[in-house]
Amino acid sequence: MKPILTVTSILFFLTIAGWSCQRDVDALSDIREAGEELSGGAATTSDLSENAFGNQADGVTSDQENQFVIGNSFFRNNWTIAPASASARDGLGPMMNAVSCSTCHLRDGRGEPPADLSDGDLKGLLFRLSIPGQTAEGGPVPEPNYGGQFNPSAIPGVTAEGTVAVTYVEQPGTYADGTAYSLRKPVYQFHDLGYGAMQANTMMSPRVGPQLPGMGLLEAVPDATILALADPDDANRDGISGRPNYVWNYTTKQKVLGRFGWKANQPDLHQQTASAFNGDIGITTSLFSNSDMTTTQQKLYGQLPNGGSPELEDKNLDNVVVYLQTLAVPARRNVQDETVLRGKQLFQQLNCMGCHVAKLQTGAHSVVVLSNQTIRPYTDLLLHDMGDGLADNRPDFEATGTEWRTPPLWGIGLIKLVNRHTYLLHDGRARSVEEAILWHAGEAKKAADGFRNLSKKDRDALVTFVQSL
Repeated sequence: MKPILTVTSILFFLTIAGWSCQRDVDALSDIREAGEELSGGAATTSDLSENAFGNQADGVTSDQENQFVIGNSFFRNNWTIAPASASARDGLGPMMNAVSCSTCHLRDGRGEPPADLSDGDLKGLLFRLSIPGQTAEGGPVPEPNYGGQFNPSAIPGVTAEGTVAVTYVEQPGTYADGTAYSLRKPVYQFHDLGYGAMQANTMMSPRVGPQLPGMGLLEAVPDATILALADPDDANRDGISGRPNYVWNYTTKQKVLGRFGWKANQPDLHQQTASAFNGDIGITTSLFSNSDMTTTQQKLYGQLPNGGSPELEDKNLDNVVVYLQTLAVPARRNVQDETVLRGKQLFQQLNCMGCHVAKLQTGAHSVVVLSNQTIRPYTDLLLHDMGDGLADNRPDFEATGTEWRTPPLWGIGLIKLVNRHTYLLHDGRARSVEEAILWHAGEAKKAADGFRNLSKKDRDALVTFVQSL
């Protein structure tokens, strides 16, 4: 005999189901926040097109508007070999990784690694090199024959440092529900070395350029705010520590808190920018007045024509810095969507926010519009042990070989539109947000394991939330 549902039992079921749904809606209502779509506070842009990362924040001065335009031209356009008629933009090399900043930050976005060996060039991937020990300033000791950064390109008449073959090994895994996944692990091989063998104990760190919106806002976060988030001894016993990196400031000649770069090895955008011009393009500034060459390379090429002393004048370095400082942050999308809210709830429950701190308050900054803003970058700007799988095993000031700075997540969901790819993590190995989460280990292992144990619906919700940032 078939069971018969009575009207009473149906009403009872609907009441319970309705109460359950209402409880879920109420739970999601609790995590809604007024204004959370304004990731960059007043420095948020509503442009969600492929140019979303390249807008200047509203409310800047007319002088800063002019600096933005000039800084953008020095950031975007190719540098030329000296001597050249355009004397303000010559001095390329003699060895380099790129011919412009935008080579690795197309449309102010994120660089990408080569897909495989057949690509033939490193695209936006570079390699830092060092040997054991520390410089007088506390930084990494450059490799004697190749310096602190491997340069695979050179101007005519100069020997490039070599090539790097990139291949990937698939590492299979399984979610708790039985769904299979695969992570790709990069393998690097240096070939055609132009200046002899590298020292046997050389340490190598691969890195791609991150997306650039909101850099000025991160510069405006007070040191005290970042240090208050540090928990180096894990006093609260949540398994997450968070340590500050202390790095050398070449302007003030003292150690200060680091906050930029994959290992928080740069203190501010002025030094970060000057260092990148020098290491990536071979352009000198008043802060780094010598070309990034070893002693042997200096003897070979030190007399070649240059683009001036320095090649990037201070006023134009300042223009590029203001350009970077005032890049606005794209607004979040779909913040009221229930799947996004469920993902945010899971992001909290798994304690992803233990490192990816959602909300920070900026302090005073020379660009007034960046001052005293409530921002949602999803970073604590601190170092965290991310486990052996992601380790570069190369210390950088006080960062160990397994530590990386928590990268900000704002804008992450627009990388596919802006840069036509979805490669994430410091070396671009992760092909998606999902893979990036699964690579988390060390202090983040508990959160990554929690993600593995979710249902597919909840995993998708968490990824959807991250893509809304």
